[in-house]
Amino acid sequence: MAKKVSRRDLLRTTALAGAAGGLTLMGPWKHTRVYAAGDSKPIKIGLTHDASGQFANSGQAEKRGTIMAIEEANAAGGVLGRKIEYIWMDTETNPQTGTRVAERMISRENVHFLVGAIQSGTANAISQVAQKYGCIYFNTNSSSPTESGKNCHRVKFVWDGSGENFSRAAARNAINTFGKNWYLIYNDYVWGQNTNKATKKVATTYGAKVVDEVAVPVGTRDWSSILLKIQQAKPDVVAAAVGGDDFKVMRQQVRSMGLDRKPAWMNNQQDWPDIYGLGADAAFGVFGTTWYHYLDLPGVSDFIKRYQERYPTTRINVPGNVTYNGYVAMRELLRVINEVGSTDNIKIIKALEGRTMKAKDRMQHHDAIIDPNSHHVQQTIYLAQGNPKPRDKSDYFQILSSSDPKSIRASADDVCKLESYAETPNYDQG
Repeated sequence: MAKKVSRRDLLRTTALAGAAGGLTLMGPWKHTRVYAAGDSKPIKIGLTHDASGQFANSGQAEKRGTIMAIEEANAAGGVLGRKIEYIWMDTETNPQTGTRVAERMISRENVHFLVGAIQSGTANAISQVAQKYGCIYFNTNSSSPTESGKNCHRVKFVWDGSGENFSRAAARNAINTFGKNWYLIYNDYVWGQNTNKATKKVATTYGAKVVDEVAVPVGTRDWSSILLKIQQAKPDVVAAAVGGDDFKVMRQQVRSMGLDRKPAWMNNQQDWPDIYGLGADAAFGVFGTTWYHYLDLPGVSDFIKRYQERYPTTRINVPGNVTYNGYVAMRELLRVINEVGSTDNIKIIKALEGRTMKAKDRMQHHDAIIDPNSHHVQQTIYLAQGNPKPRDKSDYFQILSSSDPKSIRASADDVCKLESYAETPNYDQG
């Protein structure tokens, strides 16, 4: 178990931070501390959001959501009468860095909980460290099916839809609308590999024929050879499990070669930070998402207003699915701590397992539930395409349908074998 922070050490560190005027350390351990005043020991959250690498934009987008939830909780009086403190370190879209960050946060920074990660390999690395100590970890935005499948852990809770969820929501529609001949391309790392595997399984179950599949190295900047192969193969559908900066480059080159209308493109999931600023016509094909800022649902407009008030100068001036996932996950963790009346990991884990979250509260169309056997949040998945008639410069998506959690549940969740409670170390930073 990690060493606890003494009151004397906490007060001395708080005083030094105040004297420094909110010091930010630069370099591989760059992080920002927010210290709470008062007599009670703060509850400390370790934020593992990328600020560099393939998913830097998404990492900072989810960071904005988690910080919003923390600040709103503090404004309402904190949790258990205590303020929430956070410390952030850049995980650099890198599993090795993720391991070092998790170790440092738990063993040296004495965090109560860990929250964050975009890339599934990094999330898996963080979760292995978290399980070793018993520290609860909320994986907010990794969507590889393995995160709630073979790489699940008792301390880890997965908040995004998985690649299989998105494939189930989109595949049948794509086959019926565009055709059965499919060409598969995917980023050659854990998320791309496993999402492609799930897409292939789902599509062929519905009657698709895979004419070819191509693994694309992370960091690919010249897509011409791959796109020429697609042009020659003339598939009905191209299913792309490509993310982050690679997806931006791919999309631009697809458009420049005139391939954005035919064949049809099924882009497993479209993360808002990967497309914002490029215009509505950049959102080609059909794709999945967990949330959109023009959903006509209670709470959506108020959430947007609060986001814009909190981040008036950010480049992404409306929140998307990544910020949304970070916000609702962090908010739910703080609620459960309050309800349990403790920061004890086993008590909180048991309260989270099987927890139902109302659609109205989550700003979605269907109630969500945390699967007690895989710790995967079963939630609404939206099928969307590029909006042909945007109402303003931020209206990139046209939502086509919403799928209830039961209809698109991932079979990968059944692979999960959680550690027993007895095998999970007790962890409570007090």
